[in-house]
Amino acid sequence: MADIQTEQQQIIDEFSALADWTERYKHIIKVGRQLEPLDEQYKIEENLVRGCQSQVWLHTKLEDGKVIFEADSDAAITKGLVALMVRFYSGRTPDTIISTSPAFIKKIGMQEHLSPTRSNGLASMVKQMKIYAMAYKAKAEQKV
Repeated sequence: MADIQTEQQQIIDEFSALADWTERYKHIIKVGRQLEPLDEQYKIEENLVRGCQSQVWLHTKLEDGKVIFEADSDAAITKGLVALMVRFYSGRTPDTIISTSPAFIKKIGMQEHLSPTRSNGLASMVKQMKIYAMAYKAKAEQKV
């Protein structure tokens, strides 16, 4: 797995290679289609991300000190957005997730091209992922 800054640059390069926002939206939808389906047992109220217009489920676990995210959505573009965030943050340590902002969102101009509700939803996904990371970090510190 690439380090998080390398991953960030790869996402920027990927989107920069696409001609326009029509192509970028198609790419986001394609990324969403590649996301492993979330097991139905995790599509529950407590895994819903608040602040998303579409339904977005975010399930997480800690394996070998790394946070593993699994997600799904009932909307194609939103599923692509959450798939990008899973790709970016999953398999990282809580400290890395907490200390790294997804700068690629701004660098590829995504915020200007998403509707305000999608933009808010994306911010909610990032916030929720960081909250999970903080919770895992706090739990680990209690064991010390």
